[in-house]
Amino acid sequence: MGAKKLFIFDMDGVIIDSEPIHIRVKRDTFAHFGLHFDEKRFSRYMGRTSRELFGDLLRENGRSDLDLDIVVRYKHERYLAAFERGEVAPIEGAVDLIHRLHAAGLPLALATSSWERVMETVLDRFAIRRFFASAISGSTLPASKPDPAIYRMSAERLGIAPKDCMVLEDTAAGIMAAKRAGMRVIAYRNPNSGVQDLTGADRIVGRMADIRAEDL
Repeated sequence: MGAKKLFIFDMDGVIIDSEPIHIRVKRDTFAHFGLHFDEKRFSRYMGRTSRELFGDLLRENGRSDLDLDIVVRYKHERYLAAFERGEVAPIEGAVDLIHRLHAAGLPLALATSSWERVMETVLDRFAIRRFFASAISGSTLPASKPDPAIYRMSAERLGIAPKDCMVLEDTAAGIMAAKRAGMRVIAYRNPNSGVQDLTGADRIVGRMADIRAEDL
């Protein structure tokens, strides 16, 4: 019998098509707090936490008068409000892929840079919580992707070696995190995730239907 395998999902841009909403609420947050941001840099922060983006931005803008926690919470609350209004939908084929991999007997994990409350809302809203043996929010960790900690922790929780893990990602930061953790990566080319260098992945797909349990 071969070694046990683990399939790890990113969330934003992989399970839910959320990046356009994230960008909109980040713009709202910039305007509310009077922060200047060069939007050409958005793609650089895809796959990373809001805390990292706004932490950099407060330093660059010299805004020591602002509390980072308050700025980040402002953004998260507006994102959650948009989610609750039904503005965020699953990626086509993503929920079906979760069902198919689970039915094939593969343990599944979720490793997202999103705020923990957002992660919990997604798991419940789309009725997918029961499929995941582990779910970790990067907002609970000291460092975000491309740091590999979130992927290493996912594997350790389930007692599976990194070399036996496959990760599904849509950003360069996420791919780098998974590779640094010693895992294989499938990159999903999401047009809403900005210009991303996906060449570090082992495979690139344009549809969730192209991922099959028997190929892993």
